[in-house]
Amino acid sequence: MIEESKRRVAYINEMIESGHAAELVRDGEAYHDAQLAHIADEVCSRPEVRVVLIAGPSSSGKTSTSHKLCLELLAHGKQPVALSLDNWYVDGTLTPRKKDGSKDYESLYAIDLKQLGEDLKALIGGKEIALPTFNFAEEKREYPGDTLRLEEDAIMVLEGIHALNPILTEDIAPAHKYKVYAAPMSSVSLDGERWVPTYVHRLLRRISRDLRTRGKSPQTTIATWPFVVEGEAQWIEPFRKEADAEFDTTMLYELPAMRLTVETALQTVPASAEEYQVAKLLLYYLSFFESLASAFIPRTSILREFIGGSQFNVG
Repeated sequence: MIEESKRRVAYINEMIESGHAAELVRDGEAYHDAQLAHIADEVCSRPEVRVVLIAGPSSSGKTSTSHKLCLELLAHGKQPVALSLDNWYVDGTLTPRKKDGSKDYESLYAIDLKQLGEDLKALIGGKEIALPTFNFAEEKREYPGDTLRLEEDAIMVLEGIHALNPILTEDIAPAHKYKVYAAPMSSVSLDGERWVPTYVHRLLRRISRDLRTRGKSPQTTIATWPFVVEGEAQWIEPFRKEADAEFDTTMLYELPAMRLTVETALQTVPASAEEYQVAKLLLYYLSFFESLASAFIPRTSILREFIGGSQFNVG
């Protein structure tokens, strides 16, 4: 994890105020790169591995992590292919339902397990498959004509919230799999006694992404957050122990960058709303940090998945 001396508000603000913001960002990115390099080393030390599975709770940065790990594997002489479990969702008419009748997109059974299993086995066996994509607007899986066949040195990097669930890849031999759990894990200290909970990072990321890509207000995102957490407790956390490695997606400079991105939007949550107290708490945490301009943040950063401007295809 990030050393404690650097996980303090005073250190982070001093770096920004003294004109060393670029160095702060470099340190944060170097922390990620070192972890991913180690994971790539581990994967390459196991010649039978054909698929790397990356899972984690909402807004952990799984998609960007998969692309960044692909870059590391490429540097190790492998031919990585980044894939998302989202592309194997069942059509909307088949999506499982919650008790209240709403669609349960976080259920394992929102994925077409049969088709996914057949496709993964075919790829590992050297066969070509038709590569699906999921049309979220129409809630339909589509086949636009793309195909995929794994070369001898190819490794699939498959990300999604259920990637560590054994049911998902039960027909794939354990030796062919390497499993990674990704999530923010390093809390930031406000004053040596009070710490910013890691869920704050994830909720702020989700607010930023929802606002930017889906036009959802912070109030709406906060209102749905308890259901997200409930789904994570059922479908993700029980399988964390299955991971071969853990990847801490916390960034030293994240909260300063998020302050500039979401502070004004959070202030629009009305005091009369049920979500106001959560919005107020998020604003309280952000108030401890100096703002950091997005110009300092590289396009390969995991944070770009949420604030926009990523060089990866992450929405």
